[in-house]
Amino acid sequence: MSSLKQMYVKEMESPLGLLSIVASERGVCQIHFGEINKAQVTAKLSKAGIRPQWIHLNENEELDICAQLCEYFNGLRVEFDADLDLIGTPFQLKVWKELQNIGYGETKSYKDIAQAIGAPKAVRAVGGANNQNPLPILIPCHRVIGSNGAMVGYGGGLTKKQLLLGLEGALKISS
Repeated sequence: MSSLKQMYVKEMESPLGLLSIVASERGVCQIHFGEINKAQVTAKLSKAGIRPQWIHLNENEELDICAQLCEYFNGLRVEFDADLDLIGTPFQLKVWKELQNIGYGETKSYKDIAQAIGAPKAVRAVGGANNQNPLPILIPCHRVIGSNGAMVGYGGGLTKKQLLLGLEGALKISS
């Protein structure tokens, strides 16, 4: 049986384009690049036993995380202070928790993350969990690169990953 849960949606412009932010009463749940696909999100939530009641916030209503994201994009914030409401498998949650230990301006490899969570052979699984990260930017999966230093995979596309790493000074962009 699924439980009804209010989900607040706020859209904001960013250097990455439109971001759609989803939050529950417990915290920020998801960040989407572009408009939210409610049908897709509803399907994922229903697998976790949640039936969302969508509430779109207007331009006068804010989520605290929006101000923090603006500060981040303007170079005024290096950490986020927000309650998170994560839904994932135990393995995904473990990976996402470890991703939060990668500091601003730093990068780690998928292999580094696999070793840090005590599963050194699970490099591909770490990549899969990274790909399912519901909170890009807040849970900094953009800071994960290939073992050889190569820019690999990002749900929002490599251009967005490069922009974020450049913003943080982790990637030297030549002019």
